[in-house]
Amino acid sequence: MNNSIPPEGDPTQHAEVLAASRASRLRATEELSRSTLYTNAEPCCMCAGAIYWCNIGRVVYALAEESLLQLTGNHPQNPTLALSCRRVFASGQHPVEVIGPVLEDEAAEAHRNFWDRDR
Repeated sequence: MNNSIPPEGDPTQHAEVLAASRASRLRATEELSRSTLYTNAEPCCMCAGAIYWCNIGRVVYALAEESLLQLTGNHPQNPTLALSCRRVFASGQHPVEVIGPVLEDEAAEAHRNFWDRDR
């Protein structure tokens, strides 16, 4: 269940934030630096910040942020920022490897079905 959609949900509860937070409570910093977070869509700037601060060393994503923006348009529940996670990570003091987009068409289908149902 997606708990990040207002008004009932909390917009800070993206899956990547939750995964990074939980991982940081369960694993040592050194282990996290050798870990990979896999996600359907490119982490937004909020999620990228959480991944960075939790010291996760690699991100693999399927759907690029700009492709997600094309799918959601100006949907009020997803005011997408056109800011690549690579730019966020490049601003930091330790590296985060980024691999993606991969399998973008397959990932887009899940988002297309989700965002189209609300229009």
